[in-house]
Amino acid sequence: MRKVGAVMALSQERSRLVRRLGTRKSRVREGLVVVEGVRAAREALMARMEVRFAVTTPRLGELTGGQDLADILGDSGAELVEVGDRDLSEVSDTEHHQGVLLVVKQPVTDLSEVVQASRCLILDAIQDPGNVGTLVRAARGFAVDGVIALDGTVDVWSAKAVRASAGAVFTMPVVHARWEEVLPALSEEGVPVLVADSAGRSVREWRERQRFALAVGNEGAGVRPEILEAAAGVVSVPMPGATESLNVGMAGAVLLFELTQEYKG
Repeated sequence: MRKVGAVMALSQERSRLVRRLGTRKSRVREGLVVVEGVRAAREALMARMEVRFAVTTPRLGELTGGQDLADILGDSGAELVEVGDRDLSEVSDTEHHQGVLLVVKQPVTDLSEVVQASRCLILDAIQDPGNVGTLVRAARGFAVDGVIALDGTVDVWSAKAVRASAGAVFTMPVVHARWEEVLPALSEEGVPVLVADSAGRSVREWRERQRFALAVGNEGAGVRPEILEAAAGVVSVPMPGATESLNVGMAGAVLLFELTQEYKG
């Protein structure tokens, strides 16, 4: 790992910046995102995100994959500041940090880039950043082409959502948009909307799998009526067991798995 000198305190200016980036308004204004954790930081670097600066502590080298990440950072040309664990704890969004924090330029994606793809995931007013991150990670894992976060959905660039996605937000198109923009764009491209709902038919009955936009809704209220009205189908997870329902993160992941499988018959 390339050293920048002895362990030092993080400057007040940078400490204030990291804290400001805890709000969506500041992230939008600054065009910057905070990335924490070994896996998320590695994904950001592998995706060649522009790193404004990186903060590390000696703890990084003690974690699985930490030394490899430290070496990648050292070779990246990014400006590095090594601080004590306590200093990083003061600005970290996590209770127990992993010895690394990056401030990177936020990727920008056009809505057209997502809707022109074959398969996309729509997040409607999902409030839990853990669920948002899980769904983005699942979308990447099941080769979905992009994610649309509708108004009312927690910011996909919040530190918790980025961390929950394990950095997947840096490796696929993700965009915030209003439903009033999304529906005409999907219609023009001929992409059918599917709504996830426990009252729907089994997703295995949906045979047209080449193109779709799967909409998953708010943890309590589900998707908004306007999306239901535009839906080509309402799909659910087949559940032969006693559990009545799954949380939106788990259900969305299962539905994406089913929709991206090739079934015959």
